[in-house]
Amino acid sequence: MLNRQQVLDMLWQRFIEPTRRLRPLFTGVELEMPLVNQSGAAVDFTVVHALTEHFLTKAGLQRAALDSYGNTFSVHSPQTGDVLSYDCSYNNLEFSFGRTDDLHQVLRRFERYFCVAQEFLGRHGHGLTGMGINPRYRVNHHQPIPTARYRMLYHHLSKAATIKLPRYLHHYYNYGMFTSASQIQCDVSFEQLVPTLVVHNLLEPLKAVLFANSPFYDAGVQYLCGRDFLWANSMQGYNPHNVGSFEQLPATPTELLSYLSGLSIYCARRQEKYLTFLPLPIVDYFAQPHISGEYFALGSYHQMEFMPERDDLNYLRSYKFTDLTFRGTIEWRSCCCQPVRDAMSVAAFHLGLMGKEQTEHLKELLTADTVLFGQGFTHAELRALLVCEQWPQFINRNALRSLLLSVLEVARGGLEQRGLGEEVYLNCLFERAERLENPAQRMLRMLASGVSLEKVIADYAVL
Repeated sequence: MLNRQQVLDMLWQRFIEPTRRLRPLFTGVELEMPLVNQSGAAVDFTVVHALTEHFLTKAGLQRAALDSYGNTFSVHSPQTGDVLSYDCSYNNLEFSFGRTDDLHQVLRRFERYFCVAQEFLGRHGHGLTGMGINPRYRVNHHQPIPTARYRMLYHHLSKAATIKLPRYLHHYYNYGMFTSASQIQCDVSFEQLVPTLVVHNLLEPLKAVLFANSPFYDAGVQYLCGRDFLWANSMQGYNPHNVGSFEQLPATPTELLSYLSGLSIYCARRQEKYLTFLPLPIVDYFAQPHISGEYFALGSYHQMEFMPERDDLNYLRSYKFTDLTFRGTIEWRSCCCQPVRDAMSVAAFHLGLMGKEQTEHLKELLTADTVLFGQGFTHAELRALLVCEQWPQFINRNALRSLLLSVLEVARGGLEQRGLGEEVYLNCLFERAERLENPAQRMLRMLASGVSLEKVIADYAVL
């Protein structure tokens, strides 16, 4: 058992202390993309497994991990640190790139992997596409990858059916198997940690306008970024501190630490077994003499009591839009997978806004804003409004366009200072800002005008 101060000390060492390491600005890019059966049927997993083997021979990758049935679900490049794996299920392929200081390098490697995949999948009536929601999610087989971790995760999400709370938890327990994201991590210094977190939380409503690409309809609401709804109203949002924006923006590292202490943990590992339990705030978890968890073995789940251990902190995960990792990096998780032609746009946007100068400029822009802020809504509430198809009437569209373009100019300036020409990846965002149309809105417009879903899938797959 640990007292509160001991837990705070552990949290500081794991999450905040790593930002004190002096190092250059590196970036890690992760692109998830849905697999689609072009016939309209469910994804054929035998094709997926054959694709994985194809990567080994045609892309120079090596086997990294096998599922419980001996199928490879992860391959990697020892030279670059790139990993290609399936996320949650075999319906979702994730390209994770080794850390880099040049987005052009990431794009070249992505294009190579993507073309290898598309050529193979096309010969078997399948393909990848750039959408945040798998367009065939209603017909796909939503089975977790048969590994201890993914079984545990799905079992945890399924507990929403048994939870009685004064708010809504949805029944899409398999949402991790049909949602795809575009994520990025950047190194951050101790001095810039809190200012960066604050400014990027304020940016979340604008990022909804630029990057939403997961139309999802539920309970009378058409979401443009269904990811927000699916994460927040699931077991991952059982404790709201674990998802979404920071409700209260920290002013100091100490306040950030206090916020981290309110995060909940829901799993641990003992004797090669993943144990899951109802989420507990991390301070409360370590104050317990015993925890009762469930683990999977021999086709069913079993109860097991165990004692919390310090190393269990390794299993504390939050899924916030702007997250601090144990690597001394900030990870941005709020953006959907983008159309393939715009695959680098999320990374370029965030990378261009890193740095003290950009952070200060953004803070001036956003604190002076009246088109969104100053209307009585918090940044979190504004994000929730702007991920829906119907935007609030108080928003002046011309003023919103002007604010978006100003933010993008800051990002372009940051990339130009790097001198690598990476600002080219922002061109699509300037076009979206001018039209005030993100990929989700464009998709819904195309479908409403009579364009078939098959043509939309093909269009969002163009490199």
